[in-house]
Amino acid sequence: MRILVAGILGGIEMFVWSSIAHMATPLANIGFSQMSHEQGVLDALKQGVGDKAGLYYFPWVDPSDPKMMEKSARLMKTNPSGMLIYQPAGATFTMAPLLVKEFAKELAQSLIAAFLLSLAALTGYFARLGFVVTVGVFAALGQNTSYWIWYGFPGNYTLAQIVIGLGEAIAAGLVIAALVKPKPRLV
Repeated sequence: MRILVAGILGGIEMFVWSSIAHMATPLANIGFSQMSHEQGVLDALKQGVGDKAGLYYFPWVDPSDPKMMEKSARLMKTNPSGMLIYQPAGATFTMAPLLVKEFAKELAQSLIAAFLLSLAALTGYFARLGFVVTVGVFAALGQNTSYWIWYGFPGNYTLAQIVIGLGEAIAAGLVIAALVKPKPRLV
């Protein structure tokens, strides 16, 4: 029961920190830029992609092509490259379902951290806090740095996302470390 309560309260703390980080700090906007001639790009996207929402990588080379790497390198010498998350005109953006999904993700992370901590024999509060923060840093690094390495996400964006993840881990860890303590062991 302690693990469940710690996970739920940790998830709430993560959600609160994430909300603060996104609404009251510049962290959420670091790394984003405005396009020049945006309307021309939007018109080209409407023509080139149309009504099909998705994640697009360009220039496209069929991944099953045995010469994919060579073709991709050749195309990238003369063409721009990137990734595009695309929603066609008319897509709805409703905040409530997105916030519920975000909380569910943070709740799952917090429950996992509380469970892992319950398996550790750490007696001091700061040792337990450090454990949870380390789990959070592990997740933040794994999630964000691969996008920087492989897809060219801006370094400042990547660092900002890791800082947000670190804040989430600290917020959850403060609660989880207080509630999840090692059980006395019988010798």
